[in-house]
Amino acid sequence: MALLGAVTLGTLNAAAPAQVACESLAQMKVTNGRVLSAESVKAGAFTPPNTPNANAAAAFTTVPAFCRVTLQLTPSSDSDIRVEVWLPKVGWSHKLQSSGNGGLGGVIPYPALAASVKAGYAAVGTDTGHVGGNADFVSGHPEKLVDFGYRAIHEMTVTAKTVVTAHYDAHPMRAYFNSCSTGGRQALIEAQRYPEDFDGVVAGDPSWDQMRLYAARVWAEHLRQSHASGGDSAEQVPDDPQRGPG
Repeated sequence: MALLGAVTLGTLNAAAPAQVACESLAQMKVTNGRVLSAESVKAGAFTPPNTPNANAAAAFTTVPAFCRVTLQLTPSSDSDIRVEVWLPKVGWSHKLQSSGNGGLGGVIPYPALAASVKAGYAAVGTDTGHVGGNADFVSGHPEKLVDFGYRAIHEMTVTAKTVVTAHYDAHPMRAYFNSCSTGGRQALIEAQRYPEDFDGVVAGDPSWDQMRLYAARVWAEHLRQSHASGGDSAEQVPDDPQRGPG
């Protein structure tokens, strides 16, 4: 019996998958895109691009060592979706956590990626296909609007699963999406359009009614500018700004 146990244990150890080196991921092929870089990051050594101050950078000093993979996805001829996949060096939970965006996107959600890695997840995030938190990218670029609307998150997720599997030689046992605001909307759209992408989603405070939301913002800005220029001070912002002018 002891001999059988030793043989079985030895067989399992021999069959255990070998992890692909981080830097080797730079050579892998992905559908609808390409890998831009793959590098090992030591514990506490990551600093996000364009970090505004030392306090913002300090939040990353507790991030454990990970493999950072950057990608460019181009599901359309006008797409330029940037994605980052972070893979824990040790302690991977065999789960993938995708993080969404706030506002109009335009930036990789680095704090969320860091939190996911610290919790043991393989992590992924995207800039949704444009740079900068405004809508300048929309005019004349309908495919970029599709990327922002839903396609970037789906392409990001499919690609992340491919990268995770290649690195660990094992599929993630579970995949989750966790975000709020615009990220909450992204979660709802994923569940509706691509139910196979995730085993569970956290759709916090979803900004789902976009037409009314942005109409309300235009109205609020109109009131602000009217008051700033000495307009009718009796005109007030409605109690429920999404209702717009009465």
